[in-house]
Amino acid sequence: MSQQTAVTTHHIPEDLPTRIQHFIDGAFVDSVSGATFDVLDPVSNEIYATAAAGQKEDIDLAVAAATRAFKQGPWPRMKPRERARVLNRIADAVEAQDKRLAELETFDTGLPITQALGQAQRAAENFRFFADLIVAQSDDAYKVPGSQLNYVNRKPIGVAGLITPWNTPFMLESWKLAPALASGCTVVLKPAEFTPLSASLWAGIFRDAGLPDGVFNLVNGLGEEAGDALVKHPDVPLISFTGESRTGQLIFGNAAPYLKGLSMELGGKSPAVVFADADLDAAIDSTLFGVFSLNGERCTAGSRILVERPIYDEFLARYAERAKNIVVGDPHDPATEVGALVHPEHYEKVMSYVELGKQEGRLLAGGGRPEGLDTGNYVAPTVFADVAPDARIFQEEIFGPVVAITPFDSDVEALELANGVKYGLAAYIWTNDLQRAHTFAQSVEAGMVWLNSHNVRDLRTPFGGVKASGLGHEGGYRSIDFYTDQQAVHITLGPVHTARFGATPHRPEEAEEAAEDAGDA
Repeated sequence: MSQQTAVTTHHIPEDLPTRIQHFIDGAFVDSVSGATFDVLDPVSNEIYATAAAGQKEDIDLAVAAATRAFKQGPWPRMKPRERARVLNRIADAVEAQDKRLAELETFDTGLPITQALGQAQRAAENFRFFADLIVAQSDDAYKVPGSQLNYVNRKPIGVAGLITPWNTPFMLESWKLAPALASGCTVVLKPAEFTPLSASLWAGIFRDAGLPDGVFNLVNGLGEEAGDALVKHPDVPLISFTGESRTGQLIFGNAAPYLKGLSMELGGKSPAVVFADADLDAAIDSTLFGVFSLNGERCTAGSRILVERPIYDEFLARYAERAKNIVVGDPHDPATEVGALVHPEHYEKVMSYVELGKQEGRLLAGGGRPEGLDTGNYVAPTVFADVAPDARIFQEEIFGPVVAITPFDSDVEALELANGVKYGLAAYIWTNDLQRAHTFAQSVEAGMVWLNSHNVRDLRTPFGGVKASGLGHEGGYRSIDFYTDQQAVHITLGPVHTARFGATPHRPEEAEEAAEDAGDA
């Protein structure tokens, strides 16, 4: 099947580093052991850099630096407004170099340049949002007239371990770094090993913004080495992780002996449910964007489309035709809509699902490598129709430009199909029936629901999933909740009536007072 392709030239950014180091206690350093790993460009799959491969001893150094900065440094003790000024300077710096950030992110990940630019700008907004939130934040206070005043005192918990994925790395790093730093925590960031390039830029941005040494530490490396050591470190009370559900299970088990706080945003297989009364033009636009933007490498992708039978055939025809016209090509070309997948390992995984889908569904578009793109991790936007609910391409997260479309005949069947997977991250519902929209939204097993829209984020709202899609929520005050202890402080305002255990001589009325006080326990 033919596919639109952009130019196939290979853009290589100027001043591209060939060596990527850790950043610990204000300095760039190699691994203690000298270990490194290779980093590939997803367009050519050639090695363009070596990165320091963090081991337990590197994590130990980073955690020690973060602990010193937390216990002895100024950051946790600064007023919210002072921290907010630093966060706003960070946002200024990100905005000032957003095109350079996007260029490097595109080179490292294969994301289309226009979409990478949007992610860089969102990273700046994340810091601005939490700078505002930490200043505006208020806490509960309760007064018992004439007796007691009770209030909540928030305190940063300590060293936060942040483990981030490779799909939109710079933005997702900001999504964790901004609230952690706003709350007064110090951090150790372990970015994804496929995409360490943009993470290395944070060090200079933070230093220029005035973040004290040791508050931000970065250790590159493999998940089973650096990530595992971070999760198991006894001086790291918090782990925020975004990645695969299987990895989340391992982290959950490894963190359990230390009773660590966990926030985990995991995999998804999100449904987009299109009813016959929907605005079909808008639904097609949104469901195409929802699965093929960011190369399909997005946790909230609406990769299962459920379509009501009366419009099923029309939807298939129009959707497939549009999918065939999606422009695939060099990620740095502004015309490109789908670029190269991040790594050859991931490319092979996605292509294995494409081949499986040819047995489990009816291929309408794509199904292989686009014409004219003979090298690099390119997959044509692929559409399968008539996919049964027990098919693997219906049940399993592919994390690529592949979509499964399935018909339904009733609201009840649509809900069963939507909920019939182990994941529960997002859901998208298309209908002009207000009652159906709200009823379905409240019944679908998903942490986030969009009605007549694709994924449009409001940073004030909770972000997270249910079932195998996550544990806990971040976003707005929920992020601040995660990175802070909420200490209840009780102040007595009047006389305290306490049973006088052991007092003599014993008076009968004291027994009654003791009984009353015991009832308050």
